[in-house]
Amino acid sequence: MKKLLVIAHVWPEPRSSAAGSRIVHLLQLLRGEFDEVTLVSAAERGPFSHDFKDSGINSVQVGLNDPSFDVFLRALQPDVVLFDRFMVEEQFGWRVREQVPQAMTVLDTEDLHFLRQARGEAVKSGKEWNDAFFYSDVAKREIASILRCDLSLVISEVEMNMLIEKMQVPGSLLHYIPLLVDEIPGNMPGFGERKNFLFIGNGFHEPNTDAITRLKKEIWPLIRKQLPTAGLHIYGAYLPEKVRQMNKPAEGFWVQGRAEEVSEIMKEARVFLAPLRFGAGQKGKLLEAMLYGLPSVTTAVGAESMPGELSWPGAISDNKEDFARQAIGLYQDENKWQGSVKLIKPLLEERFRTSLFKESLLENIRQIYSRLEQHRQEHFIGQILRLNTLNSYKYLSRWIEEKNKKND
Repeated sequence: MKKLLVIAHVWPEPRSSAAGSRIVHLLQLLRGEFDEVTLVSAAERGPFSHDFKDSGINSVQVGLNDPSFDVFLRALQPDVVLFDRFMVEEQFGWRVREQVPQAMTVLDTEDLHFLRQARGEAVKSGKEWNDAFFYSDVAKREIASILRCDLSLVISEVEMNMLIEKMQVPGSLLHYIPLLVDEIPGNMPGFGERKNFLFIGNGFHEPNTDAITRLKKEIWPLIRKQLPTAGLHIYGAYLPEKVRQMNKPAEGFWVQGRAEEVSEIMKEARVFLAPLRFGAGQKGKLLEAMLYGLPSVTTAVGAESMPGELSWPGAISDNKEDFARQAIGLYQDENKWQGSVKLIKPLLEERFRTSLFKESLLENIRQIYSRLEQHRQEHFIGQILRLNTLNSYKYLSRWIEEKNKKND
């Protein structure tokens, strides 16, 4: 295969979010399979956007609802097009299928947005969870996007099973590829060289701001009562003002903002806290904590699809009192802490090492690409959705184009 085109929702910021790290890692993994890799986005580049200048990857700013993208596609003639999240496939998929119909289409789901939304709504409503939360308009849009594409990358085994069993998506349209680790660092600081608790999470991500609020109001007071000299440091890009106002050094609760060097911060902390009540996918913050020898206390949602059959390096609890108790025990008991640290390496080796997943992904892409017409005939529902949505999204986009011309 010669050319890969990746259409990103925003310019990746690997130092700001797990989603940014994920797309950069995928690009690095796929780059060797193609003669030319091009990344485009209609978003504005920010000061923390990844610099692809020396990576062998072309990066191009494109217009949204702009016919110039049609010209771009015809000139590039990509063999494979990867959409970063279903919203991008909705915006650009019809143009890709109209201009380069022979191109294989791949969707990186990142995590299932409808699952994250459903869990968030259940938590905020205070209602007991039931499957009715699943069947939202977002779910219909996201499943339709998956069915339109030739292959979708799924980050979580839980989400793979959900798509196949609950949503009746054919397994042949899905490929499991978790967060990935190339190297496992060694010689991390020990128990006595570390102090304080830590949380890191992007402020744009609502599960993170909810977790910070829960720490401040419910969990940290319980920990602080038993460990009056310990501190909890909150880091994250784009933290909203309501979180920044929680900064209370006198209570040992420090809101620090963006972390310049995550590795150093994680090497200094003794226990990572992530009381996530909702969300989806795998949690990059927890994987990164493992990389730097940092045990964590999290929830069932936080650890979902990460340990498999292996033990968690720390503790998992959904009850605030037990969560605090587990955190205190891990912080005070060196033997317990060391035992958790020993669980990290086998977990990383068996569940996240890039070499376990790279070749199977590339081979799946090769196989589908080599028999693309037959693959599409075997998934006829996708052809129906492609035809119908091509027309609906096409005319909506054309209407926006004309509106923009009049505003100019």
